[in-house]
Amino acid sequence: MKKVWIGFISVVILSFIALIWVGTEIYQTQPPIPDKVIVKETQEVVLTKKDIQEGQNVWESIGGMEVGSIWGHGSYVAPDWTADWIHKEAVFMLDAWAEKEFQEEYENLDVEKKAVLKARLIKDIKTNTFNTTDNSVTISLAKYNALKSNASYYSSIFSQGHEQYAIPKGALVDVQKLNQLNAFLFWTSWAASTNRPNKEYTYTSNWPYEPLIDNTITPDSQIWSGFSIILLLLFIGILVYYYIRNHEKGEALVHPEKDPLKDIILVKSQKAVLKYFIIVSLLIGLQIILGILTVHYTVEGQAFFGFDLASFLPYSITRTWHTQLAVFWIAATWLATGLFLAPMISGKEMKYQVFGINFLFVALLIIVLGSMLGEWLGVHQFLDLTTNFFFGHQGYEYMDLGRFWQIFLGIGLVLWVVMVGRHILYGIKKNDDAKHLLIILLISVMAIGMFFFSGLMYGENSSLPVINYWRWWLVHLWVEGFFEVFATVIIAFIFLRMKVLSAKTAGKASIASATIFLAGGIIGTLHHLYYSGTPVQAIALGATFSALEVVPLTLMGFEIRENWNLLKSNLWMQKYKWPIFFFIAVAFWNMVGAGVFGFLINPPIALYYIQGLNTTSVHAHTALFGVYGMLGMGFIIICLRLYSNRVWDSPKLKRAFWFLNIGLIAMVALSLLPVGVIQAYTSITKGYSFARDAELLYSPTVQTLKWLRIIGDILFSIGIFYFCWFAIQETLYCFRKKGKTTQESDYTAKTYKAMS
Repeated sequence: MKKVWIGFISVVILSFIALIWVGTEIYQTQPPIPDKVIVKETQEVVLTKKDIQEGQNVWESIGGMEVGSIWGHGSYVAPDWTADWIHKEAVFMLDAWAEKEFQEEYENLDVEKKAVLKARLIKDIKTNTFNTTDNSVTISLAKYNALKSNASYYSSIFSQGHEQYAIPKGALVDVQKLNQLNAFLFWTSWAASTNRPNKEYTYTSNWPYEPLIDNTITPDSQIWSGFSIILLLLFIGILVYYYIRNHEKGEALVHPEKDPLKDIILVKSQKAVLKYFIIVSLLIGLQIILGILTVHYTVEGQAFFGFDLASFLPYSITRTWHTQLAVFWIAATWLATGLFLAPMISGKEMKYQVFGINFLFVALLIIVLGSMLGEWLGVHQFLDLTTNFFFGHQGYEYMDLGRFWQIFLGIGLVLWVVMVGRHILYGIKKNDDAKHLLIILLISVMAIGMFFFSGLMYGENSSLPVINYWRWWLVHLWVEGFFEVFATVIIAFIFLRMKVLSAKTAGKASIASATIFLAGGIIGTLHHLYYSGTPVQAIALGATFSALEVVPLTLMGFEIRENWNLLKSNLWMQKYKWPIFFFIAVAFWNMVGAGVFGFLINPPIALYYIQGLNTTSVHAHTALFGVYGMLGMGFIIICLRLYSNRVWDSPKLKRAFWFLNIGLIAMVALSLLPVGVIQAYTSITKGYSFARDAELLYSPTVQTLKWLRIIGDILFSIGIFYFCWFAIQETLYCFRKKGKTTQESDYTAKTYKAMS
């Protein structure tokens, strides 16, 4: 075990050294925000640093990443404002020069004249005019005229509304705020189209792809993409060899004839946890309803089958709540599972455990409802910009809730760490065979509490590259890193208590799995930051280590087989059929959603063209729900199975399981993936802005594919209905039942034979 622990500690320390090093480079080399923007010919100051920074705050207040995207990060309905601004700016300048010099539109000129004007455009836009002496940026009169044209266009969109972008009329009407918003959009486009000092690529490594200004993929992106694929193949081979060579060398599995968990003593705190599952079920149902509304906006823009829904719940709000509730209910489920299993880990119930559980439950309700209300008020411009930052809408996908709600949630997580951690410490002090498993569990619990606070590391006026850096510490490291380790260890602990896995094997396997996850996962965080105003180191390390993230997922087929064999190993295991089925689904979606569709968008050469297209949505749905959602549901079922003393002969779980999985497959295969492929082809052949343009997204073919999603959505929603129905019904039964009967459920040989 010593070697395993050395490997784990080394990976974590070295990985964070690399991640923090890149973070310091991001701070030092981020695109500068100029104190003033000056027109070269007139020396007129047209924008200031205050305009740009407050414009970012305005953008956040209207929904930020929930209304289109910036640098490829955000929602998929409205354009990417950076790419759209750059393209419109280029077209305006070329047409103005063509009209002035040749009395023709640019597109009607011959090749030679086009080449002359394009060369002039590239020189004008790509030359970095940032003056370090007075922190100013100088722009040409032609670029200033383009700025005014774009500002007028975007002011009209946000004040008058745009149906195809799902932006309602009156989204932003304050003239000063509109001007500030345009200042921020200008700066994001300037950083994405102006070369870094002494470099041949922009602050965003030439993203987005825009042929008119020769924004094309850099050699670094191409080289590191190829290197990442080579590494992927190499480490898959090494891991498979290691797995085959060592998998059968651990302690043999034991196969008890009776359920070792049937006589467990349940305590008051475990009953207190059950109410979480009712709230979680309601949150799941609400999230799906909001998802239906959100996706319908992509085909009808402002209405829901003719009803003017956008006046009350605009797209920016329904999508905010849809994504935020997903994080809330999944995280709440995992945290509740930790609280439920804590007394089983220690063998006793600690003081004030019930009080803590009830306090956290009330806090959860306040945070969920309070943050949702704050976001609604913020988007409808009822809050000033600073108040919005603390209580309203922060504007960043998956962490939209205001800073006050973040802090409140962080305090709750600290309390959770104390409540669960003290049980784990008590279990460790027993110094039995499960010691190593419990140590890695304690590390993951502490990391979950600690790394949530990375979302507090930026301020109201921090720059976009800095915010994105810390945002992905939270979204990637907190969820895909340490929550994944927590889940792995929890499942191992459950199988350990079932006595189908030895303590030594469970501990060693959990530490080894955590090492493999984090070896790619910590530095792999940078794959979200290739083109976010970050230095080239983010591409090099992100591409290399994000490829390693996929490596362990290639072995999910073995995990599926093992879980299936486990289910058939003993008749009493049929009692745990549905939790194991959900764990099998997790392994499947880990392989497909996180592995295949994750790697689809991981290499820089892929992400350069398809970042922020529906290919991202494919990965988001199949990984977030397919892996973490299914795992959360599996945790709910295993807790209810441990508490309930009756036979589960209801068809609800069967219907829930199959409708959920078939619906998710149909959603992806019939709609999301085909639309993503069409967008990818358009981006590669014409330019990124065209892939996000309403002309493509509202074309007959794409609209048909969007409507086809209704098939998968209906099947999926039926699965959600049955799951929530079962979870609420079984939870209410557990509340009503008296005592704990120890008789085994009567699972017949016929059932066992059917499973075989």
